[in-house]
Amino acid sequence: MPSSACPDPDVSVAPGGPAPGAGWLARLQLQAQREGERTVTRSRHHGPLRVLRHLYPEGPRIAHEVLVHPPSGLVGGDRLEIGLDLDAGSHVLMSTPGSTRFYRSNGPWAAQRVEARLGEGARLEWLPLETIAHPGCRARNEVRVEMAPGAELFWSEVLCLGLPASRLAFDHGCFEQSLDIVGQWRERALLDGTDALLLDSGPGLAGRRCLGTLLMVRAEPWQRTDLTDWCEASHALIETHEARVSPALGLRAGVTAPGPQVLLLRVLAQQAEPVQALLRATWALWRARAWGLTPLPPRTWSF
Repeated sequence: MPSSACPDPDVSVAPGGPAPGAGWLARLQLQAQREGERTVTRSRHHGPLRVLRHLYPEGPRIAHEVLVHPPSGLVGGDRLEIGLDLDAGSHVLMSTPGSTRFYRSNGPWAAQRVEARLGEGARLEWLPLETIAHPGCRARNEVRVEMAPGAELFWSEVLCLGLPASRLAFDHGCFEQSLDIVGQWRERALLDGTDALLLDSGPGLAGRRCLGTLLMVRAEPWQRTDLTDWCEASHALIETHEARVSPALGLRAGVTAPGPQVLLLRVLAQQAEPVQALLRATWALWRARAWGLTPLPPRTWSF
């Protein structure tokens, strides 16, 4: 992932969070258990962060959880903390009905942190709508996932820098993102709005302002033949989407299997819509081939 130096002249911030005593703290803890053929979820929350609905559109084994943050955005010093604890054999799909927005800050950082623990044979699908980094934001998005034997994970993230349609360029501000799937995958990005080399050069974002990532991760290795087949099918899907999207949107994508337990899709474009469309189509493809499940998009995708 790209990185740069993000200046911090105004305030000293403790690593991993906003300045002490600043902003609004919201917490959500969700636990999932397998009870017979049903995944049962329970949640506790503090502040404006909660599960709005528990849905079972695919039957009792898969719980679709709709996560809402009523303020809809974070300002300097705000912090969201999300804990997901999936017991053995449970299956949870998490989605959101709206974007996560990090607004301009005059000093303190805003942060969202997700910590997930997947028990033996548990499955988690994290499929939120996009994150929008407003010009001048100072934001951190941190993720840590622990996977027991047999656990499997889909992880999707879409990051939009600025609001090009409103002529609000991400020309100042910082967005820091870290993803740690323990023992499987680790990455970190630091995006500085003043770093034109990073944002506009070919080896960087090449002028695109929307980045998408989809990971499919398994605690144990897949068969090499399966990974090869899924990569080839994904390449064909990318070509189809690139042909459909206007050249002005600059859609670029690539898929790879960096290890026997990880399948990775990266997407760049000028807007969120083509990035989300390709991520969702690829999620449906991988889900059907890896799990034998008919793709059923979360209801929040049609809001």
